[in-house]
Parts: sequence; structure tokens; C-alpha cells
Amino acid sequence: MAKALIVNPDRCTGCGLCEMACSMRNTGEFNPSRSRIQVISMEPDLFRCPVVCVQCHKAPCAEICPESAISRDDNTGTVKVDKAKCTGCRMCEDACPFGVIIYSELEQKAVKCELCDGDPQCVLFCPTQALEFKEPGSRAFDKKRALAEKLQEVYKLGAIFYQVETGAGKTEPR
Repeated sequence: MAKALIVNPDRCTGCGLCEMACSMRNTGEFNPSRSRIQVISMEPDLFRCPVVCVQCHKAPCAEICPESAISRDDNTGTVKVDKAKCTGCRMCEDACPFGVIIYSELEQKAVKCELCDGDPQCVLFCPTQALEFKEPGSRAFDKKRALAEKLQEVYKLGAIFYQVETGAGKTEPR
């Protein structure tokens, strides 16, 4: 069975080292905004969690791609973007339920976590083991499911926590 990137949100301190390691590996610069992993912080309880591609078994990004530029590597199980085929239409970005495949303005292509070809740098540099790369057992999948459910709950409640007043006295989510 292929290894998977496991997120342990209870261990994340929000230090951002995973973002720095990822951006350096993938772009050659320390720039968290170009990282394929993002640490989200939600108030009021300061919940922090790394969010990264879960390499969906039935990847919506791959299914919607009109150029067949996104496919699964049969050897590693990683969902990858073929930059030569990608036209930058951004349909994959809309299809991703986790918001982790993004459009790179610089490359004018879709980019996503491809697990650093089997040696994810985010895991190597995480000082608290909030990220692990291992063969998933049922416990690991239970953790992923619990994380996905918590994120779904947080996103639904996000409008309550992140409201900005408008000139009309109404509020809207940020």
C-alpha cells in the first residue's frame, strides 16, 4: 500500500516550517504563499491545522480536467499535474473540495502537493510530528476522516467567527 501524508492537528503549533520547506523544495525560495501546504488558523480557539492534498481515491480535480493533465501515478498513488498538458483553465481549483489545488500565477498552471516524489519535506521539517508520512492503517484513515469533519464544521462556522462590518451595517464573511 502507498504511503500517505497524515495530519495530526492536535500537534500543530502553527510555526510554518512545513510551508517554508515546501516552498523551498517546489519553487526554490522561502515563500509560504507559494507552498503546496497551508497552515490555517481559526479563531477564537486558535485552532491551527496544516491543510494539504489528501490524494483523493476518486480525485475530482482529475475527473474534471478537460486536458487529462491530472492523473494518479500507479506506483506511488500520488495525484500529479502534467505541466505540459495543463492549460491553466482552473477547473480543477473549483472542483477540489479541500481547496488545495491552486493556480500558480507565476507558472500559469495548476499546482498541488505531489508528496515531493516520496520524500515530503514538510514532514522532515515539522518539529512536533504534526505531519507524518507512512502507510495508512485504519487508525490513520479515522484521523483523516475526523480532521475532514472538523474542517467542514469550522468552515461552516467560519462566517460567524470572521465577520466584517460593511457600510450598510450588514456583515459578510471574510
